[in-house]
Amino acid sequence: MAGRKVAWGKVALQQFNTAIEYISEDSVQNAEKVRVEILEKIEPLMDHPEIYPPDKYKLNNDGNYRAFECQRLRVAYYVSDAAIRILRVRHTGREPLTY
Repeated sequence: MAGRKVAWGKVALQQFNTAIEYISEDSVQNAEKVRVEILEKIEPLMDHPEIYPPDKYKLNNDGNYRAFECQRLRVAYYVSDAAIRILRVRHTGREPLTY
């Protein structure tokens, strides 16, 4: 199904904004670069949600939970027939949580 909506979960959006704010404390330019790169990686999900591999940290993953890494941030998302839901954004150095 092409043209699915991409929706950010409340927690994921908060995590994303917190990560960008943290990076901007050191470099506003790097923060903007990371923000743009992540958003550019999310954009193709509308038409190609399976572009990134299944999330290896999701237990009992039926393939609908997927993830990608960009600039040491890991973005996890869920693919349904109707939409793509961004679930979480975390630094790759952190231990993964179950979800």
